[in-house]
Amino acid sequence: MDYIKKFFNFDNVTQKIFTWNILIFVLMFVFGGGFHAFSNVYTLIFAGAQYGKLITISHQYFRFITSMFVHGGFLHIFFNMYALYYIGNIVERVYGPYKFITIYLASGIGGAALTQLFMPNAFSVGASGAIFGLIGLLFGAGFRDDTPPMLKPMTGTALLPVIIINLVLGFTASGINNFAHIGGLITGFTFGWLTSVSDTYTSYKKWKILGYISFGLITASFIWLLIFDIQYLIGG
Repeated sequence: MDYIKKFFNFDNVTQKIFTWNILIFVLMFVFGGGFHAFSNVYTLIFAGAQYGKLITISHQYFRFITSMFVHGGFLHIFFNMYALYYIGNIVERVYGPYKFITIYLASGIGGAALTQLFMPNAFSVGASGAIFGLIGLLFGAGFRDDTPPMLKPMTGTALLPVIIINLVLGFTASGINNFAHIGGLITGFTFGWLTSVSDTYTSYKKWKILGYISFGLITASFIWLLIFDIQYLIGG
């Protein structure tokens, strides 16, 4: 019971998201046929991958969320989890857990939505859209006058080299969904530009509500995915 309470609190949200990504990856590996799981279309769909046709035809909008917890191989999850652990902990310490989970989720959805718009028939998986949102958040914070001076070295134009290099790699390398990166980056930047690092009592309460809503949406999306998987297996 204590473990369940600990899981549903907002202490170290970065670690919880990190753990959930790893857990899904392990489940895919164990039940999806080992190394072949990450190139198997059916395993990816069962795990929650974004597949445009299922969203357009079957209205499985939960895949906008579940897909950001699914990865396509060991290198894919390694680099994404390294970035999440490094950047996520910085953002969570600076902005707090409620802003963090809300902006992380919104950025992932933003990346998925842009993917759906420009590549409606594509498969897409990975946390990179949400992670780019965290980078965009810090990028946008650098353009606010109320951002603490101590944060300036890791915000604003200081992040331009990282952003440019990763976007260029996304356009030149195969197998990278740069629309997810761009969608997440734009979403995160918007939050960073419009959101103060510090909170008033009222804004803190609002972000707390949004944090719980975000957690609820993630939970509901995976429940919806589980229902889909069970119905498919029974129907099949």
